[in-house]
Amino acid sequence: MKYEVVREIFNMCDLNKMRDIFIEEKEVEDPDAYVKEYCEGKDASVEDVSKTDGTRIYYLNVSGMRQKFTFTPVDEKR
Repeated sequence: MKYEVVREIFNMCDLNKMRDIFIEEKEVEDPDAYVKEYCEGKDASVEDVSKTDGTRIYYLNVSGMRQKFTFTPVDEKR
């Protein structure tokens, strides 16, 4: 399935509230497996949320750095 994948990296500096944001359309068979592979070998915790429109959101803490992955299904008819 094709998703718009948004990866946000939260800035750890108290004076800088900006995030690094990466956006791409990507064929992903299973968002759970994608995030699990991303975290493989790292000290990571993951919390996931499913929305009724098919969007999957993953909140990660990877070695103390907070990140968020959002997988939104892409409508192939557009």
